[in-house]
Amino acid sequence: MEKNRHFIYETYIDVQEDGPGVLQSIRFKNTEDFNFAFDIVDKLAQEQPDKLAMLHIAKNKRERRLTFEDMSKYSSKAAAYFESLGIQKGDRVMLVLKRHYQFWFAILGLHKLGAVAIPATNLMKQQDFEYRFKAAGVKAIVCTADDDVAYQVELALENTEETIIPIIVRGKREGWESFDRGIQQFNGPFIPKERPCGADPSIMFFTSGTTGYPKIATHNYKYPLGHFITAKYWHQVDPDGLHFTLSDTGWGKALWGKLYGQWLCEAPIFTYDMDSFDAGEMLDMISRHKITTFCAPPTAYRMMIKKDLSKYDFSHLKHVTTAGEALNAEVFNQFQKVLGLSLHEGFGQTEMTLAIGTLKGTEPRAGSMGKATPVYDIALLDEKGRPVPPGETGEIVIRTDREIPIGLFDGYYRNEEMTTQAWHDGIYHTGDTAWKDEDGYFWYVGRDDDVIKSAGYRIGPFEIESVLMELPYVLECGVTSVHGKIRGQVIKACIVLIDGVEGTDDLKKEIQRYARKKMAHYKYPRIIEFWEELPKTISGKIQHNKL
Repeated sequence: MEKNRHFIYETYIDVQEDGPGVLQSIRFKNTEDFNFAFDIVDKLAQEQPDKLAMLHIAKNKRERRLTFEDMSKYSSKAAAYFESLGIQKGDRVMLVLKRHYQFWFAILGLHKLGAVAIPATNLMKQQDFEYRFKAAGVKAIVCTADDDVAYQVELALENTEETIIPIIVRGKREGWESFDRGIQQFNGPFIPKERPCGADPSIMFFTSGTTGYPKIATHNYKYPLGHFITAKYWHQVDPDGLHFTLSDTGWGKALWGKLYGQWLCEAPIFTYDMDSFDAGEMLDMISRHKITTFCAPPTAYRMMIKKDLSKYDFSHLKHVTTAGEALNAEVFNQFQKVLGLSLHEGFGQTEMTLAIGTLKGTEPRAGSMGKATPVYDIALLDEKGRPVPPGETGEIVIRTDREIPIGLFDGYYRNEEMTTQAWHDGIYHTGDTAWKDEDGYFWYVGRDDDVIKSAGYRIGPFEIESVLMELPYVLECGVTSVHGKIRGQVIKACIVLIDGVEGTDDLKKEIQRYARKKMAHYKYPRIIEFWEELPKTISGKIQHNKL
């Protein structure tokens, strides 16, 4: 039994290891009273106030070294500030903060207060915000001042019945509260009226599907503990190193790699507040700042290996991981050949933590997601719910009849029907399919539904189709994807036009311009095809798999 030199393992986590740090089993303790902000961040601030929590690089390359004492102090300021605005335990607060360091102050402050954090991407447009405000019953939004994000929020607020408190970060705006000025009014530790912990809801993620608008996966205060395995045994973070996960804070992956598990392991994180991904710039960041562990989607690695890697110093880089979409074996082999490092793949969902992965002590196999983690009871089932033998494809499911694992979501907010559809009879259905070899390695196949993964993003076709149907000359449309060399999957829209309208190249460009204006840039269809008729089921549903 390993014991950490500080309090974290002894108080909350027992692990049983075998051999060179290979995880055999894990047990979580005292989870009903657990609150990450108080029990991890504040206690680390007490024990090691000067220990680096995050090295933050602003867009203008300004460096900030934020310690655990800084995180503890400013999260308490944020909690008191939110409370002063009338935000209470259980209220939902959306965070649209890119990679600004204020995101960490805000989310930890919400954890201390007991309000529910909803991370969201800055790429959304008015329609995206309108839906999310209503679906989640948002009480406040903390928003970046960059670009036109706040303007899109204002457009959405005009069409929203509920009163939502707008809070701006890194700027001023008429009618908005100022987060940066507001938190300076408060000092001292924050003591909530009622301690939020355990089964209380703490964070929500919008997750896209193909049969409707995004669902809202709800997690409780135990969720961060589930990412201990993510950080220690998959990312293999070093308390004296520097971990870099590429994700923007608007996506669930950021919570996998930029907060919970890393600080449970007392490892500092690296954050670069970039506007867009540039492979050369990322390689320079890894080299210049001596990153020791790195995680990015396969798309990023595909772009990076096209650069001259001999120009960079990777002597400090010890471990690399990837998730978000299927990893091409060629990328795995090229990366290994040039840097001598194997890409360790992993699998999980917004609804869970790392369920399958190439953990410490597991030999990576090109194209494989790895093996099931000790937390999750994983099975592969056929369409009739029967286990499939090795080599045959089945749906990845999690058995919960004996125990609900730490890290699995509580359900979809305000949607009991969708929750029951995904999770019933003691089994949570992921909707993803895979096959398993004789050695226990899982190999990803695809989705049961039609969710598109492009450049690391998960995209629901229904959202795109709804926008395209707004065009007066579109009779019907179906959105799917085709394979792309760089982005993994490229979005394609198959459109049936009304009588009298000709499908020209100019019309394709017009449709794309409209789509780019109405939705986030990663969603708009790169390919437009005009069809006379779309394939449908007997019930009239479009068969996306035939597009």
